[in-house]
Parts: sequence; structure tokens; C-alpha cells
Amino acid sequence: MNPIELEWKHLKKDELSGQMFDDELDLAYAVIDGIQARGEKGNYRTERFKFYSNQTA
Repeated sequence: MNPIELEWKHLKKDELSGQMFDDELDLAYAVIDGIQARGEKGNYRTERFKFYSNQTA
């Protein structure tokens, strides 16, 4: 298992387990919060990247 997969596994187990989400946006915010919490616990910096698309919805 590569390091990203391992982090995702821990994020799901430690931060997201047992929660229900009304929609994808709620899930996205929970993932963001979980990553920040894991960074604080592990004493490492996290940074959020926004990817923009030229496509219109």
C-alpha cells in the first residue's frame, strides 16, 4: 500500500467512520476537516489546492 492509500485508509477510519452525509459537499468538507485534523495531530502542514476547470456545468 502506498503512503497516500495508507493516509486515506486512516482518514476514513479515524475521521469519517460512522458519519452520514446529506450530499457530496458535506462529504467534501468532512474530508477537508479530517485532513486538517490529521495534520495537526501528526504535527505536519497541510495545504489545500483548488483545481479550476474550463468546463461549464
